[in-house]
Amino acid sequence: MAKQNLLTLSFFEMETFVQQIGFKKYRAKQILSWIYQKWVTSINEMTDLSLSDRALLSENAQLLPLKIVTRQKSSDGTEKFLLGLEDGNKIEAVFLPEEKRLTLCISTQAGCTLDCTFCLTALEKLKRNLKISEIMDQVLTVQREHPERRITNIVFMGMGEPLANLPAVTEALKRMVSPIGFGISPRKITVSTAGLVPQIEQFLKSEPHANLSISLNATTDKVRDQIMPKVNKLYPIKILLDTLKKTPLPSRRRVTFEYVLLAGINDSLADAVRLVRLAHGIRCKFNLIPFNEFKESPYRRPSDNQIEDFQKTLLKGGLVATLRKNRGRDILAACGQLSGENK
Repeated sequence: MAKQNLLTLSFFEMETFVQQIGFKKYRAKQILSWIYQKWVTSINEMTDLSLSDRALLSENAQLLPLKIVTRQKSSDGTEKFLLGLEDGNKIEAVFLPEEKRLTLCISTQAGCTLDCTFCLTALEKLKRNLKISEIMDQVLTVQREHPERRITNIVFMGMGEPLANLPAVTEALKRMVSPIGFGISPRKITVSTAGLVPQIEQFLKSEPHANLSISLNATTDKVRDQIMPKVNKLYPIKILLDTLKKTPLPSRRRVTFEYVLLAGINDSLADAVRLVRLAHGIRCKFNLIPFNEFKESPYRRPSDNQIEDFQKTLLKGGLVATLRKNRGRDILAACGQLSGENK
């Protein structure tokens, strides 16, 4: 019989499993602590279990850490990890160190279910959803490479559409915020979506209440159909925004609208004025992202002056609008540049 991969088990399932192999129930918490708080890669490292208990656990279970295929470091300190899955697929995670926080951007799919034309990941098409264990193990794998400081923030903004893998993402969030898991505040976790409306409604009503980020990227359906064809034909801008207006947000939370600025496509001052009007009635803020260019793309980054004027128009309209600092562009680690392949 195949050994149980301990990372696949929820906290309740771990309690059931340890009792099935003859342990007391409290052993589950010990094992979980070794996995999520001490980041071990083997059962033999669980030294508060006796040798005989470790032998028994090893007979029935195992840990299968992700393989680091390549690791690249940007001139700005950003690191990109190409990680190998058991079936040969590859995903990427991006580590963004700052003085007061360590952020990890993780993937939820190998490839992507959507076809956004400005995103390198979309060129791969969907291979499959990631398992819960593969989502969690991205955090563990990168954390082991930086044992001196704990990861403080997690963003589900890597490869894939997180809400297309909602059951796995929801369970991963529970493990991330639990004191038995990573113990990260839900306020420091952000889940991004291109705008899957039914899943947005589910997400906003479920716990834990992580932050929600929505890739809007256009002010008319004509443009959004061009740059985000699959999702916008399913859920046009009005349907998306009306859903946000009628669905209550968690207390003191705002939706973040991500807006990738594409020169000559969606970066006009008329677009900025329309954004002010579209956002009316929604508790939100805007994160402006100058396009990160890659060779396969026909799009270009707007000029600095155009970006500044766009932001000023939003601010004058009473919106909160920040400009994302693009990091890791020299190693294709910035927003929209992840591919899951060696480059």
